[in-house]
Amino acid sequence: MYQKEQASRNAALPDRCRTSTYSAGEYRAGEYSVSTYSAGKRTPMNKKNRKLLLVFGMLAGTLLLSGCVVSRDPITGKKKSYGYSWAEEVRMGREADSQIISQFGLYEDERLSSYIDSLGQAMVAISHVRRAGAEPEWLATKFYFRVLDSEVVNAFALPGGYIYVTRGLLAHVDNEAQLAVVIGHEIGHVTARHMSKRAKNQILSQAALMAGAIGGQLLVGGNTAESVLNYGGIGSQLLLLSYGRDDESQSDKLGVEYAALTGYDAAEGAGFFNSLKRLTNQSGQDIPSFLQTHPDPGQRETKIIEEAATWPSETGSRRVGRSWYLQQIDEIIFGSDPRQGFTREGRFIHPDLAFQFDVPDGFRLTNQPSQIIMISEDGQAAARLMIDAEFETAKAAAEALAVRQGVDILDRGSSTFHGVESHYIVAETVVENAQTIRFRMHFMDYGGDVYSFLGFTDRRDFAAYDLIFEPMIQSFRPLRDKALLEVEPIRIRIHKAPEEKSFEALIEGESTSEISFGNLAILNQLELSDTVARGYAYKLVR
Repeated sequence: MYQKEQASRNAALPDRCRTSTYSAGEYRAGEYSVSTYSAGKRTPMNKKNRKLLLVFGMLAGTLLLSGCVVSRDPITGKKKSYGYSWAEEVRMGREADSQIISQFGLYEDERLSSYIDSLGQAMVAISHVRRAGAEPEWLATKFYFRVLDSEVVNAFALPGGYIYVTRGLLAHVDNEAQLAVVIGHEIGHVTARHMSKRAKNQILSQAALMAGAIGGQLLVGGNTAESVLNYGGIGSQLLLLSYGRDDESQSDKLGVEYAALTGYDAAEGAGFFNSLKRLTNQSGQDIPSFLQTHPDPGQRETKIIEEAATWPSETGSRRVGRSWYLQQIDEIIFGSDPRQGFTREGRFIHPDLAFQFDVPDGFRLTNQPSQIIMISEDGQAAARLMIDAEFETAKAAAEALAVRQGVDILDRGSSTFHGVESHYIVAETVVENAQTIRFRMHFMDYGGDVYSFLGFTDRRDFAAYDLIFEPMIQSFRPLRDKALLEVEPIRIRIHKAPEEKSFEALIEGESTSEISFGNLAILNQLELSDTVARGYAYKLVR
């Protein structure tokens, strides 16, 4: 009924204002780029993020873009049409924020988080949404600045004032002025209301986030992918949009403006973007997610320097803040954090939660703060381990599933393996595309928490895959190896050159399995042949 009424309504509207309906099933891999960061690398499972989500279907459901809204552009002050009102942008950002935190986790360093927040708030204070003549709703909007516990190099913004930087990005920034340009760029996306403008033009799209992959990189396909998308009815709606070059150019200019008005040498921002491009040229190095999700408008470094020159300092000098910045990131975790889980010799090992289990051959594992996901190489089967915070005991969790509507129980019982008590259910359920999936789910009491271990596939394939699911689940066991329990991540350490020499000579003997000489030079925004003065502060990874 609604669709017919909406079609009639749309026919009378200009193209730009028609309601667009996007469902997760309409997604076509590779069609969209996004302005969020990719989770292509492992993101750890974190006990402190227990509001657990079935992120197989983060974008399940349908989003309605209801016409257009005419309101002021905070940058120009002129009236424009938008896909959303400002209040709707704030609401969407707030709702998606909790999902982002649950999926990727916050970096637990209060000092560093406070530093990033204070810098961001200072820049918001001079932005367009705080200037004379700003709308009351802009002035009342609080901005939030988060440090995500991810090794991926990126920063991104959600509408309504939610800004994120990863610890991977902070590791590659060389000074406070560079960071100010990056944060200013993201604030610019919010203040220029780029997401809402794209929605107005129907460029806003939805994409399914499978196994934590953001950016149109589905890890599974076929019918099973849709089953995963719909199983359990748990998910969230996150808006993924493609910013065009005009948006990126405007955000670059706003980032420079906001950094300069906060007192920084905004020309320093060019060094960070150059560093990112160097990463793409390193042999075997993935494209940094910032470049994947923020299309380069062309000659970005040159344009940033030129734009910075239009904001001369009244005192003739501007802050760079290199020494102060390096103090803030001294001892920040670099690369993956083994405390949050890692795979070794066919086992997944989680030191913080003191468990391990065997990862079957032919399955790809993705580790997130809220769950561990394993996808078969053919994309037809999946498994997931997570802590179920809803129930006090494994028995209670199993009983709740057994009476759930739409679940047809085939087998249930209890068993004990490796000293862990388990209550299991084998059942079927029909998903929205009328496909029947069969699953095995074990609930286990371990370490004071209830763990759920799920394996599922199409009903026709279950017998074959259950020969993999059951042994994998029953391999869940305590971790008692002291060396593994005490493993520590590597960190960035700030050192000073004892004498003048080339950077290559300075770091001789410092290459590790985590970082090459070439990438260590990029991390410091230097060339290996560059001469480093005595007392120069530089980053090592140890």
